[in-house]
Amino acid sequence: MFWRSKDILARPEWSLNRSLYKSMGYTDEELARPIVAIVNSWNTIVPGHFMLNDIARAVKEGVIAAGGTPVEFSTIAACDGVAQGHLGMRYILPTRDLIANSIEMMIQAHRLDGMVLIGSCDKVVPGMLMAAARLDMPSIFINGGPMPSGKFKKENPYGGEMVDSSAVQEGLGALQAGKLTLNDYCLLEDTACPSPGSCAMLGTANTMCCVAEAMGMSLPGSAMIPPTEALRLRAAKETGKAIMQLIEKGITARDIINKMSIENAIRLALAIGGSTNLAIHIIAIAMEAGVDLTLDDLDRLARETPHVAAIMPASPYGCAEFYYAGGVPAVMKQIESLLHKGALTVNGRTVGENISGAEVRDDRIIRSIDSPFHRDSGLAVLKGNLAPDGSITKPAAISEALWHFRGKAKVFDSEQDAIDYIEAGKVEKGMVLVIRYEGPKGGPGMPEMFKPMKLLAGMGLAKDVALITDGRFSGSNNGCFVGHISPEAFEGGTIALVKDGDIIDIDITNGSLNIELSDDELNARKKEWVQPEPKIKEGYLYLYSKLASSADKGAVLRYDR
Repeated sequence: MFWRSKDILARPEWSLNRSLYKSMGYTDEELARPIVAIVNSWNTIVPGHFMLNDIARAVKEGVIAAGGTPVEFSTIAACDGVAQGHLGMRYILPTRDLIANSIEMMIQAHRLDGMVLIGSCDKVVPGMLMAAARLDMPSIFINGGPMPSGKFKKENPYGGEMVDSSAVQEGLGALQAGKLTLNDYCLLEDTACPSPGSCAMLGTANTMCCVAEAMGMSLPGSAMIPPTEALRLRAAKETGKAIMQLIEKGITARDIINKMSIENAIRLALAIGGSTNLAIHIIAIAMEAGVDLTLDDLDRLARETPHVAAIMPASPYGCAEFYYAGGVPAVMKQIESLLHKGALTVNGRTVGENISGAEVRDDRIIRSIDSPFHRDSGLAVLKGNLAPDGSITKPAAISEALWHFRGKAKVFDSEQDAIDYIEAGKVEKGMVLVIRYEGPKGGPGMPEMFKPMKLLAGMGLAKDVALITDGRFSGSNNGCFVGHISPEAFEGGTIALVKDGDIIDIDITNGSLNIELSDDELNARKKEWVQPEPKIKEGYLYLYSKLASSADKGAVLRYDR
């Protein structure tokens, strides 16, 4: 088997490189083995990454046991939770492409033979998968696992006793509405996040970890193992061994990431009611793998895939409970008639082989395909004159009574303006809050409208108003919401033309999002529209705003623009 590292480690021409490795204690025996990159996104800022050094250590043990030499480097990882509701959120999505680019730089500069990608959170997982698809080398991903749910009964937004980090933000709305005392609120703060791990609900982080497994890029059954389980470290050791098998057999990322596996991953995400952010990330991953994928494909799969697993925020049960109920393999077993069962995975087996013995252990969380929570999937694509290129919503987190919402627009040109309006108690029932100029270019960085939605929920308004935006939403949001509206306002999309009092019609059942104006009126407004000045004119965000594609194209950096 050809190893890339041998290109730059053979004597005598490459003795300089050998000498540099030896300065760190590597031996001739170690340099004769495949050199495996351990791409570790550990830090002490992000709860989902706090324990990844332990995962990396176990992975390295597995690599060594299987005859490889691990070399470790780090990449950045930012916390969506800490970044919510302020300038920091604009930097979150752009980190995804930065992560993919940084991994490419390190791997190619040092001609490494394979890589184990270790991450947990929202933009880190897709960034790593993008890098794997781009580099097309032996690659495998492992995450750190979802934190256990916290316990808090009073004003519980999910109707049970389990809570997650996002419940704290909803609790702020409840506190401001007089539904919680300050003492109760502080208790919620203390108990919502009982240990490190990716957030307990099915937000973007856990959605993308499940996607990695369903795509075949993680060992089967590994995605939702809680970080407190010894099985998490055992899975890490097996991951280290598995990368050596991939190197030995010459199986590369694009042997696994292809049209079949991407469709499998989408169907799994739809079946569990995953985050709306799936839409931008899966398109970005597909692009790197050379697979043609559009929102129309996502829409088609959504109409064919039932929602069979209900996980917080769509139910009282968190991702740890989902794992104990059977996790990803159990859901894939339920929808196996819809899957490409011949798709290859990183353990060298097919999807069909991996899920043959999977079973559901708790039907409160995972149902059969014949009796799903919803006949349609947990995500939906909406199109219409307000979103000609598409938009995304999450029926799994929206009461069916709100699947058709018609109301008068109240327009905001930034998230903060909307927050100020909500906190001032000015929201009226029946409103459609429109938050614009928050897309990939206009944001810049396409921030999440997490805080406005959580404030509305905490104030008891989630079932009385709707919120639409060219920005994004957190996977933990509930209420009536539509995001990713394309084209975005900054590029002159219809959302830029909306005025206070316009009637907006949201129809999830029929997949439409429209403003009740004639084409003549819209064209007249378009002639009057003037593109605003960029909000940020320096640094990486300015570069991102210049190069980012629209949300329906994955919000990736496009160097041909």
